[in-house]
Amino acid sequence: MAATTPPLKGIRVIELAGLAPGPFAGLMLADYGASVLRVDRPSAASADQLTRHKTSITVDLRDSQSRDVLLRLLTAADVLIDPFRPGVLERLGLSPSDVLLKHNPRLIVARMTGFRRDGKYKDMAGHDINYIAVSGALSMLGRAGDKPYAPGNILGDFAGGGAMCFLGIILALIARTHTGRGQVVEANMVDGSAYLATFPRLARQSPSWNGPRGENLLDGGCPYYDTYETKDTGNYFAVGALEPQFYAALLRGLQLDPAAIPAREDRANWPALREIFTRRFKEKTRAQWETVFDGTDACATPVLEQSELEAAGYDQRPAVHLASTPALPIRADEGGWSGSGLAPGDGGADTLTSWMGWRQDKDFKVRDDGALVAANDKAKL
Repeated sequence: MAATTPPLKGIRVIELAGLAPGPFAGLMLADYGASVLRVDRPSAASADQLTRHKTSITVDLRDSQSRDVLLRLLTAADVLIDPFRPGVLERLGLSPSDVLLKHNPRLIVARMTGFRRDGKYKDMAGHDINYIAVSGALSMLGRAGDKPYAPGNILGDFAGGGAMCFLGIILALIARTHTGRGQVVEANMVDGSAYLATFPRLARQSPSWNGPRGENLLDGGCPYYDTYETKDTGNYFAVGALEPQFYAALLRGLQLDPAAIPAREDRANWPALREIFTRRFKEKTRAQWETVFDGTDACATPVLEQSELEAAGYDQRPAVHLASTPALPIRADEGGWSGSGLAPGDGGADTLTSWMGWRQDKDFKVRDDGALVAANDKAKL
């Protein structure tokens, strides 16, 4: 019988509370079976929603007694996720190379920053839009003749940040099976988003992406790779009919005679084709177009809103499916449509018992502000 244990079962992760990319890396580890313990600040009111399958404790990193609790936990941990700006851990006396890896040579310290640690902007604050701006990715996004347009914070925070940090952690875990030692993983959103843009950067030498922003095959310039509003205003259909046979299926669904419309091979005809497609899609509702295109190879699909996904059967699932070692299940109330986040301190005592065998008031106590410290001077944490 095939094993059903998640692939990261037994991996212990300490996630220092942060915003977006760090918690997302922790979420991916937790979804695949790692025990992820978030460390919150005293009296914190967390707005983090990326808390599925995690627990929490509160530690005062500025207090030596409370910080010692974290150091002791790190002797039993596999991974520490550091979401802070450069220099923060060092100022707290928690330098990865000088302190943490000497404390636990098998520890993997994953450091997640926005800008490069050695770059021009390393000491500056920033957000997703700034990181993808200096990576070159933002310059590719937007309509022709218009300003660059940031796609929410998906590309920098989550794809180039959290997901790349997760990749680095997995690679470090694999390396540890050969070397027996942990290491520091340096992830940043500038390099992460630039790496994701490898294809369009290389494609600048080809006809598919050698024009200005918004005038290329895959960036909104092409009429048969675009979105169109339907008759029911505010709803849209996505078209990606690149190959000739798929384009032919699109024209059949739209009831357009190929001989009666401009040839798509001539880019000078693209504005006219877009006008034709725009008018035709406005003739039916999104649901009616679904009836036309479902089951065809026209590469034409509805643009679903977030509020529609669950009802449409697109419930939240793990990023990849592993047949023999599946990820933990994701319930509806954990997928983003309902439910709440993780309050500081939730479930942490149970994790301390599972990891270390500690008991509250015997091995540790909780201060009035929620921070953990040794239960007494003689307690051997």
